[in-house]
Amino acid sequence: MNHPLLYHSAIELLKELIKTPSFSGEEEETAKLIISWLDRFNIEWYRDKNNIWAFNKHFDPNKPTILLNSHHDTVKPNKGYTNNPFDAKEVDGKLFGLGSNDAGGCLVSLMALFAHFYNHNNLKYNLILAATAEEESSSVNGLKSALQFLPSINFAVVGEPTQMNLAIAEKGLLVVDGYASGISGHAAHENTLNAIYNAMDDINWIRSFQFPKVSDILGKVKMSVTQINAGVQHNVVPADCHFVIDIRVNECYTNNEVFEVLNVNTKSTLIPRSLHLNSSHIAVEHPFVQAGIQLGRLTYGSPTSSDQVHLNCPSVKLGPGDSTRSHSANEFIYLKEIEEGIDIYIKLFNKIL
Repeated sequence: MNHPLLYHSAIELLKELIKTPSFSGEEEETAKLIISWLDRFNIEWYRDKNNIWAFNKHFDPNKPTILLNSHHDTVKPNKGYTNNPFDAKEVDGKLFGLGSNDAGGCLVSLMALFAHFYNHNNLKYNLILAATAEEESSSVNGLKSALQFLPSINFAVVGEPTQMNLAIAEKGLLVVDGYASGISGHAAHENTLNAIYNAMDDINWIRSFQFPKVSDILGKVKMSVTQINAGVQHNVVPADCHFVIDIRVNECYTNNEVFEVLNVNTKSTLIPRSLHLNSSHIAVEHPFVQAGIQLGRLTYGSPTSSDQVHLNCPSVKLGPGDSTRSHSANEFIYLKEIEEGIDIYIKLFNKIL
């Protein structure tokens, strides 16, 4: 298919996606835009909730299958915006707008890739495109839900902004609520047990402890206490203190293993919000990774989590844009990044298909 046509149609779709609010869990209208785009290219699609997927025209169940996945939900705009987050404004080669970089540019580039190969016959692999919802909230109604409708996946490309370099490993995410208890009483008296002090003992341990296994790709497990709440007035010692631990887990540990270490070494009651958002890793010898290296793409370990956590097959995170712009005020993506992204995607798949 004509590359300029694909690029132009991808940009037009991205602009419409930016103009259409799609906060995580509220993606009904962007789902309609994606469906309309697929209809324009005569691509048969399927839908459940706000997840849309499609199979290449000559899908063969006897062949291995590659999943192309990215998300069309966004976070809510932060207070630092000076632009209208839904304007889709072009300035000096940049396209501004909420979700432009994370992950609209990746999604439309993968859609262009899929459209390019959709009608091809005699491919070595099947292709499945999945534009999914609720990635930003790690909800069960996103990719995790859509996977039940898909056949077995042998390999996946997850579209996230990586500057078109290959993230061959990704840190897992474990969020834990800690509840320290004490005995409430008047601050002037001695017969109290301060829940804040008890929480501080555990927080100090969390701050100083280092997990011994350090990954060559992802580095160390990183624990950060990011929220704390206790007390109602200055003269009352609180009986309860709640704090939250954000943990980024390397591929040397499962989330369960990390949680057990925390649980044994702290006195607070710890409750994990989820244990399934584990780290991921793919061998550098994988044919797709090798194809990327041959095209001059770099490999690295990503500190951020994505829908890779829901996959039980080898996968890479790869897409146009820069992760450091994600969730930032006045988010943008360079139009050139999308053009180059589509080109690199097609060149990569030409090597393996």
